[in-house]
Amino acid sequence: MTALLAGGTGLVGREVAAAWTGPGKLHLLSRRPAPVAGPAPELQRVHVVDFSALPALPAADEAYCCLGTTIKVAGSQTAFRAVDFDAVLAFARAARQAGVTRFAVVSALGASPRSSTFYNRVKGEMEVALAGLGFASLVIVRPSLLAGDRTVLGQPQRPGEQFALALTAPLSALIPKAWRPISAANVARAMRRALAEARPGVRIVESAELQELGK
Repeated sequence: MTALLAGGTGLVGREVAAAWTGPGKLHLLSRRPAPVAGPAPELQRVHVVDFSALPALPAADEAYCCLGTTIKVAGSQTAFRAVDFDAVLAFARAARQAGVTRFAVVSALGASPRSSTFYNRVKGEMEVALAGLGFASLVIVRPSLLAGDRTVLGQPQRPGEQFALALTAPLSALIPKAWRPISAANVARAMRRALAEARPGVRIVESAELQELGK
């Protein structure tokens, strides 16, 4: 089993890499050189790539896409779309050409191509575009607010995210699972389990199901 991972330096991608035990190799694609808390050296290979001009990727069985940013970090809606739509689609197409039949991607709660919110609309358009690429099994996960330590990734803290997590922590048990913050580790485990099931067609896993599947 050989896999491709885009976005291994992010919250969810780091967890996917850290849990990789083989037996095949995990190829990690990154926009910049960065340490990845992943498997043993013999089980991984890091490729620094330009997602706007991807080379041919190594042959693989499955792929995980954990690419994502925010409009604030990206600097504009155009720059945000270049990552969360263009780069995701470029990776998916390259993975398809590399023989990948099972593909998992991190989307967002509320994603819809008809959303009035730009962020959710781009995520929804990305989902629709992926569904048209012909993967035998496509897993789309839609987590709610992600919980995890961004500082160890060298990423800036997101004040709004930190405030929301601090506000909801004492009430977590009372918040419906569909809206409850979810750890990046849970999302990563759920992605791997859902992809391993290899259900044919498109499978959308909402945050409530992620909470259970990622236990």
